[in-house]
Amino acid sequence: MSKKFALLVVIAMGIILSACSGSSTPKPLEITVEMSEFAFNPEHLEFQVGQEVTIHLVNTGSIVHGIMFGRDVEIADGQPHGYMTDMFAAAGIEPEAMMMGDGSGEENGHDGFVVEVPSGSEEYTMQFTVTEDMVGDWEIGCFVHNGKHYTAGMVGSLTVKP
Repeated sequence: MSKKFALLVVIAMGIILSACSGSSTPKPLEITVEMSEFAFNPEHLEFQVGQEVTIHLVNTGSIVHGIMFGRDVEIADGQPHGYMTDMFAAAGIEPEAMMMGDGSGEENGHDGFVVEVPSGSEEYTMQFTVTEDMVGDWEIGCFVHNGKHYTAGMVGSLTVKP
């Protein structure tokens, strides 16, 4: 009888430990992204589902820059216009952010969530929690001045892991 009980205890502990290890939440991530003429630094970001992310956006350039996260660049009038699929809209969330405008893209000529940071020492912060709908590879781009920043190489990448 005691061997069966010991075996049951071992099996139960194994189940409990495996359940606990599979549900761990990743540590929060706080990162600074510098925007300049015409690049993001770092140019690649990596997030994990469940991770609370804080991005500090700093414009080290001499002109306004913006940041969008998406897939499939939309072309309008021969210029990059934004993304056909906005990462935040696809995930059904809107990050908390201090931004110029209301995030609708109306001032920039494109749709999707965008944060624009004026030149100078201003810092804007975005905060959100990564969801399963964000898993995969995404692009980061600046579409300011009718897409000229994007065309000049202001492009980065983002990988979201499960």
